[in-house]
Amino acid sequence: MAYQTVGVVGCGLMGSGIAQVSAQAGYRTIVREVDDETAAAGIGRIESFLESGVRRGKVAAEDRDRTLANLSGTGRLEDLADCDLIVEAIVEDIDAKREVFGALEGLVRAETVFASNTSSLCITELAAQTRRPDRFVGLHFFSPVPIMKLVEVIRGLATSDETCDGVFAFGRSVGKDPVTAPDRPGFIANRLLIPYLLDAIRAHEEGVGTIEDIDKTMSLGCGYPMGPFTLLDFVGLDTTCYIAGIMFDEFKDPRYAPPPLLKRMVLAGWHGRKTGRGFYTY
Repeated sequence: MAYQTVGVVGCGLMGSGIAQVSAQAGYRTIVREVDDETAAAGIGRIESFLESGVRRGKVAAEDRDRTLANLSGTGRLEDLADCDLIVEAIVEDIDAKREVFGALEGLVRAETVFASNTSSLCITELAAQTRRPDRFVGLHFFSPVPIMKLVEVIRGLATSDETCDGVFAFGRSVGKDPVTAPDRPGFIANRLLIPYLLDAIRAHEEGVGTIEDIDKTMSLGCGYPMGPFTLLDFVGLDTTCYIAGIMFDEFKDPRYAPPPLLKRMVLAGWHGRKTGRGFYTY
């Protein structure tokens, strides 16, 4: 089924980016937040991002206007009833996600496809809580969504070929290059990235180098866009610790065990850029 109307639940960093690329691609896009005021604030962030693009010559004024015309915000899940695809992009908490999908189940059409932007949780487990496991899929975008070209498509045990084909086509239509990832914690990207980030923390704990020198070595010596500690602060130390914990619980591999320094920084509220302090101060 070709999608025409897309719903996005959550308009934070990830949700606003998903809504933006959806609307830019021509889909009627409805963003749902906890209330109308928060939804309006999310739409405002998208407008500011597009306006910045216009000033820098990256976005045509006509494209900005067309994108905003395709967007609407709401505080009511009921307003997503006519959506063909609904992408959930709320907090990385399985109970919160289950609650959202459970509420949506009684509102939408039978053919509506559910997708979760989770970066670590089991798609099969989330799908099993609904009456449409064949029309449930993982759709993991990367931040910042309007810039990063990749989206991971995660197929649960019951996800149908038709659902996978539809979300692959959707991913390409919004300017992304989809890959198929397994329904295992971390999928592909975090399965490789998390051990690298945790190893950087352990190396610093063991005196291999300062935070600055390790970052400089990986960026200037290995060609990485940013060093591991800069990336940790960008992703969020709390998010990294949470994902690592899920992966360690699944695999029981010490590579995925959060190092003591990471756990203590999270306990101290030093979560990175979003709190003003992580491995660096902002």
